[in-house]
Amino acid sequence: MQMNLASFSWVVLVLLGLAGCTSTPYTPKPDDPEFAPVIPSLTEQELEPSGSIFQDNYANNLYSDIKAHRVGDIITVDLAESTRAQKQATTNQAKDSNVNINAPSLGGVSASVAGYPLSASLSSNNEFDGQANTNQSNSLQGSITVSVAQVLANGNLMVQGEKWIMLNTGEEYVRISGMIRPQDIESDNRIASNRVANARIYYGGTGDFANTQSRGWLAKFFNSEWMPF
Repeated sequence: MQMNLASFSWVVLVLLGLAGCTSTPYTPKPDDPEFAPVIPSLTEQELEPSGSIFQDNYANNLYSDIKAHRVGDIITVDLAESTRAQKQATTNQAKDSNVNINAPSLGGVSASVAGYPLSASLSSNNEFDGQANTNQSNSLQGSITVSVAQVLANGNLMVQGEKWIMLNTGEEYVRISGMIRPQDIESDNRIASNRVANARIYYGGTGDFANTQSRGWLAKFFNSEWMPF
């Protein structure tokens, strides 16, 4: 059973439609649970009936450390990310092969068939030239205030947070999560982004400005690894 051109075209359109449905773009939204602040639970403080207004459980003396160290505390991360990668590769390959088979001789006379000598020759030439250049640089400057989401057993702090900015063409956001050491926190509760371990830093946007910089699903399909051509 042969499929005509019209039926084949319909099958291709249906497959492309299914590919478009499965490649629905992800649109980030505020208050993502992975970056939302963690609100510490309210615990009742044990009050000792001393008859005084001053309570030691609520007091911070002049020598106490006010650096962030509890769940829900605030830390400002100074973004100072700068990366640069450059790579250059050149490949040249060449191979020549020649094979000659002389005609056998009988009694000093070269054998032949219908006047043609029984000799053969084979030659091949294979060349490959490849060159690749890559030069990429990225820079991210600014600051974002995050909150402590978890205090690990060794005292390190897991932090996470996000910042959204409304623009006339959409929204821009910065998200960050990672682990920091309390020793790296400065006296004003600030820390550099290169001090954040296992850092996950995201910078992007939504709206018309961001959409113009992304390809459509059909263009992504023809440039994907599933494209046989």
